[in-house]
Amino acid sequence: MRVAYRVPLLIAGFLSLGFGVAAGLARVGFAIELPAPSLIALHGPLLGGAFFGTVISLERAVALGRPWAYTAPLATGTAGLVWILGAPAAVGAALLVLGGLVLLAASLHVWRRQPELHNACLAFGAGCLPLGAAAVAAGDVAAATPAWLGFLVLTIAGERLELSRFMPPSPGAKRAFAAICACLLLASALAVFHPAAGWKFLAAAALALAAWLALKDIARRTVRERGLTRYIAWALLAGYAWLGVGALIALADSQFAPGRPAYDAALHAWFLGFVFSMVLGHAPIIAPALLRVSLPYHAVFYAPLVVLHASLAARVAGDLLLLPALRVVGAAGSAAALALFVATMAGRALSARGA
Repeated sequence: MRVAYRVPLLIAGFLSLGFGVAAGLARVGFAIELPAPSLIALHGPLLGGAFFGTVISLERAVALGRPWAYTAPLATGTAGLVWILGAPAAVGAALLVLGGLVLLAASLHVWRRQPELHNACLAFGAGCLPLGAAAVAAGDVAAATPAWLGFLVLTIAGERLELSRFMPPSPGAKRAFAAICACLLLASALAVFHPAAGWKFLAAAALALAAWLALKDIARRTVRERGLTRYIAWALLAGYAWLGVGALIALADSQFAPGRPAYDAALHAWFLGFVFSMVLGHAPIIAPALLRVSLPYHAVFYAPLVVLHASLAARVAGDLLLLPALRVVGAAGSAAALALFVATMAGRALSARGA
């Protein structure tokens, strides 16, 4: 598919990102007027399902090169749009289920062509997307959260394992990785239906994955390099640290559940600290592949990364120390970091085009 046809899909995804972030700010007390009041409750589905579902499925469709695979980002992008326009949650969720199933089919197609462990992991992650969407369709938005986490963590883990071919892990390390990912998949599904036990299982698996990635990922060596390579490594290593921190917070809270300060702290450590740190780190590579634009490296790339992690530290501290004002400051800082990231990437792309 031509780049011109990919752009509207990305725009739909980024609209979900923008309104999802706005809904998150409204949840912590900012007076933000949203087009539909229901968006406040759909903060998680907009980000975990509509935004990341669109970006990841578009990347998978481009890699696969089959027209039918583009049904996935079309459906997930449209899901976010109908929510923004005020449609019932179940309508967008049905579209998200469709997109998730197509993404799963595309991932399984890739695995059949190349039956490698990293492709199996990507398929595991894809299977979590329709599971989360089904929970939203059933009216339980909170129950979808572990499925979003499984979708994103397994997708990132699979992509990192694929890149480990430059520093291949031992057969034993690969077996450990496979076991951890299987546990993550099972824990994500369990937490949807039995949150009390499932979240603890999921946190333990996330902690194991954080340790595996910190020890085996090539980033621990490339961090000694320069330029873009070093920037990516720092983004990855910081993300692995937050993956472990979120897991430790969840394991330490005996009543880990929605509404608890530890729940907010752990979820944002995972979704902001781990997932979005991966986004910031990989964007200079993924964006050129999707849009055929140049994003020449510049030290300014570090600005949104630093703001993201500093603001997240403030939010987590505000949660754990029961300081609501600090939590609000952290939330605002994280939104600013994402806006700064988009502006930085756009600025570098325009600079390269004008050079």
